[in-house]
Amino acid sequence: MFIEPNNSGERRGSIEVICGSMFSGKTEELIRRLKRVKIANQKVEIFKPTIDVRYDEVKIVSHDATAIHSTPVKESKIILELAKDVEVVGIDEAQFFDAAIADVCDQLAFQGIRVIVAGLDMDYLGNPFGAMPALLAKADYVTKLHAICQQCGSMANYSYRKVAEGGQVLLGATDNYEPRCRKCYQDK
Repeated sequence: MFIEPNNSGERRGSIEVICGSMFSGKTEELIRRLKRVKIANQKVEIFKPTIDVRYDEVKIVSHDATAIHSTPVKESKIILELAKDVEVVGIDEAQFFDAAIADVCDQLAFQGIRVIVAGLDMDYLGNPFGAMPALLAKADYVTKLHAICQQCGSMANYSYRKVAEGGQVLLGATDNYEPRCRKCYQDK
């Protein structure tokens, strides 16, 4: 999915969305793609929302401790200011950004930038999460990953919250959440 020049030599931008439930490997896949971009010597900028401080304040870190340096930003429009003269932009935890993140990604892609975004497609209630539906609609490529249900071992696409506290956003890992298949999620 590398950007290929068209006949005029201009780069063609694109939006790639990696989505799924918690523990499905979204961040791991994002990091894998971004490391390949670095191997290809492409200029890249990587961002995450300032709210995500679970494993590190600056790095994007997967649940299996794979990490890559990023720039934490409070608002998605800041990405436009910081992504100057790059070929690729990586964004993790897109569901935590404001609604403008989809338009920001669109603007970057129209500038010829390859945008790779990872995020939860559904919240713990099984509802679309944040700006992810808009990102999925604008995406050129979508990769939906699945976890393994902690109850029965089937393919899981729901993030089951094990604690009753908090609103839609409750940062956590296995302490607060577990992946579940549709049946086990419904059987709560």
